Amino acid sequence: MLATIKNSITQSFTAALQAVAPDVVHPITLERPRDTAHGDVACNMAMQLAKKVGTNPRALAESLIAHLPVNPDIAAVEIAGPGFMNIRLTDAAKQRVVTEVLRHPSTYGQSQAHKGERVMLEFVSANPTGPLHVGHARQAALGDTLGAVLASQGYDVHREFYYNDAGQQIANLAISVQARAKGLGVDAPSFPADGYRGDYIMDIAEAFVQKQSVNGVTATGNIESLDEIRDFAVAYLRREQDLDLQAFGVVFDNYFLESSLYTSGDVEKTVSRLTELGHTYEEGGALWFRSTDYGDDKDRVMRKAEGGYTYFVPDVAYHVNKWQRGFTKVINIQGTDHHGTIARVRAGVKACDVGVADGYPDYVLHKMVMVMKDGAEVKLSKRAGSYVTLRDLVEWTNKDAARFLLISRKADTEFVFDVDMAVSQSDENPVYYVQYAHARISSILDKAEVAVNSTIDLAALASLTASTETHLMKLMSEYPDALTAAATELAPHHVVYYLKDLAGAVHGFCGSKTERVLTDDVVVKTARVHLLAAAREVLASGLNLLGVSAPMRM
Repeated sequence: MLATIKNSITQSFTAALQAVAPDVVHPITLERPRDTAHGDVACNMAMQLAKKVGTNPRALAESLIAHLPVNPDIAAVEIAGPGFMNIRLTDAAKQRVVTEVLRHPSTYGQSQAHKGERVMLEFVSANPTGPLHVGHARQAALGDTLGAVLASQGYDVHREFYYNDAGQQIANLAISVQARAKGLGVDAPSFPADGYRGDYIMDIAEAFVQKQSVNGVTATGNIESLDEIRDFAVAYLRREQDLDLQAFGVVFDNYFLESSLYTSGDVEKTVSRLTELGHTYEEGGALWFRSTDYGDDKDRVMRKAEGGYTYFVPDVAYHVNKWQRGFTKVINIQGTDHHGTIARVRAGVKACDVGVADGYPDYVLHKMVMVMKDGAEVKLSKRAGSYVTLRDLVEWTNKDAARFLLISRKADTEFVFDVDMAVSQSDENPVYYVQYAHARISSILDKAEVAVNSTIDLAALASLTASTETHLMKLMSEYPDALTAAATELAPHHVVYYLKDLAGAVHGFCGSKTERVLTDDVVVKTARVHLLAAAREVLASGLNLLGVSAPMRM
């Protein structure tokens, strides 16, 4: 429901309550009835206030309705059950969404409710040890779309990628590249047991050797330098990952290196801070954090007995750093395998006493993706060696299909990505179904020979009263609520669900034998052309938030 209509109805019921019970102040809550046959809007205030007013809900509802001021948006109010009030909107109120969309096509559905609020989204954050896999692809789609949705509500969104460029995995990368540079095959007895075996390792090794030759240095002269190989391999894979993400339509505002937390001294400062505040203790030669004091299920080792910090220590330092950069709202998008880190990271940041609120940072956890192709599960990629990559997914389908489908389910549910379905041109393919709705409208408008007037008035839309037309307008009016829900719940799949419903309404209207757009009645044709033009704008807006194109022809 449009904000203007919601406000007018709220004001009417507030006035009625003031007339019936002057001493009672109560917020007016409006909802959509589950069954559209019951009306367009529902209000249960009579049931909530009957006891306070000293009567029964139905009697209070009757009295409120009797005292409602005349409202051009309200056609009728009916009482249902013990005291629900079901409101039916006037035709003009329903048609107003068309004028709203056409007059404000670039901002319709958006809000400035959170203007000035900064939020950091951290997502993907892959180790620079190999190509991005399909789990990273789901995370990239989720994070980028959530960022767009939050921006639509006025947030100042900052996207950040955290590179885990320190630790044993990076060391394994270096020795793997070194082994391939020396000519060792992955099946050679001396190939590192924990080495990476994908074809991309050979690509890095060849590039490293070629670089040495170009620089006039013999290959064998530098193969023994693991530091040099490590730096080259990390830079190579960071570049490859970034190119994949850009091809996927994802661009980050900042790349943050885990190694910088050590060189800047942030890790040491964090450990010292926790120790000074009395949150650590020594046991068994290790340094422990009393995370149980902050709700964790057990205390955590910070510095191992043999030396070196556990991985959760730089995580805490990183989130203190985020807070100190002014990000009071932080959302981390990670796989469900990170669930165990949530309590300890929050505990560590809270214990540093820098001023964070409880529950900082927020998390959106997603489950992994199973890929099906030619009717069978795909588990291996020649390029990666052991998993399907983001690049595989895009090459087998396309960016639009991959992004749309990866957002199409709630993040914490299992998802099967069916490659064959993703490239099919059928109603079973939701990407095609939604994009075709946009293209179908464009085709009709091209044939209509009616210019779309962005300032069209309600009088010219008065004929839009058929059920397929009112259903389409009802769905368009729900777009702002869909975006608000997606932002509030950190659930971008709501946008996909909404677009599928809107596309269904478009196809239902365009396929109607009784509500033809290309009719000889100029008045009716003009109204229906503007209805479809508005629907096309909303479809394009939603697809844009998903990072998916809105084709004019298909």
